[in-house]
Amino acid sequence: MTEIRLARAYLSRVAEPPAPALYAFVERLGPVVAAERVRQGDVPGGVEAETSARREPDCAREDLEAAAEVGARLVVPEDGEWPSWPLLSLANAFARGLAWAAPPLALWVRGSPGVAESLERSVAIVGARAATAYGEHVAGDFGHGVALAGMTVVSGAAFGIDAAAHRGALAARGRTIAVLGCGIDIAYPLAHATLLGHVERQGLVISEYPPGVRAAKHRFLVRNRLIAALTAGTVVVEAGRRSGSRNTASTAGALGKRVLAVPGPVTSAQSVGCHALVRAGCAELVESTGDVLEAVGGSGSTSSNRTPGPGA
Repeated sequence: MTEIRLARAYLSRVAEPPAPALYAFVERLGPVVAAERVRQGDVPGGVEAETSARREPDCAREDLEAAAEVGARLVVPEDGEWPSWPLLSLANAFARGLAWAAPPLALWVRGSPGVAESLERSVAIVGARAATAYGEHVAGDFGHGVALAGMTVVSGAAFGIDAAAHRGALAARGRTIAVLGCGIDIAYPLAHATLLGHVERQGLVISEYPPGVRAAKHRFLVRNRLIAALTAGTVVVEAGRRSGSRNTASTAGALGKRVLAVPGPVTSAQSVGCHALVRAGCAELVESTGDVLEAVGGSGSTSSNRTPGPGA
């Protein structure tokens, strides 16, 4: 198993995710043989294009040591805690020819709970970074209610809606997972270092990126496919017309997951994306924690947990 973990640690750094050619190569040959072939440059053209710039040096041992220093571990598909069932949605989409859906080769994880077990009942709550007070209230309320119902709240630890959802789950003493768009050892945004520490103690921090990899705009878009895939459904609380949150929602829909959107004031630019999703038939409208639980397999809606609408 040590040989497999070293191979996947090496492969985790050698190509920028998603790496469709490398993923297919590893699936065909296995991680150990594939890693050795990549080191030697004995690979097909597609794999060469994805890995040639990074195949040297081999930093696998150093990455595993750096991860251990911050309390992280590398979880690989050969582990019992690998989230095989939720990630099957990515594998199926990839098999249909969607290159962006290439599943991760490994996951860097901070926190003690098992990954698969933590995701057995889970929902993503995402939305605008520049959220309104209304949006943050709803996200916190939903995060709290979903966590109280025993579901894991998954989000991206960004400012605004993401942070509110995490904090709501933490306040309920429930489990929450932050999926990063940077290395597992980096707190991004830096202002959320304390929040990420609380998430780690009460749940998990997960990244597809090895230690030291800096945050970048394209990495957040790649990260979004994991948020969508790992959960039963995605709730968009606030989103602009063009935003990362709408990207997550579109990805969730493409993967066959439930997409839910919260209505907001018709005058709010931060609710335009949510309204557009509902109007296009790409999302179901939800107004309460109960609506969310009913849609993703939890208990039904009740009037007692309904969040007041914008005009209340």
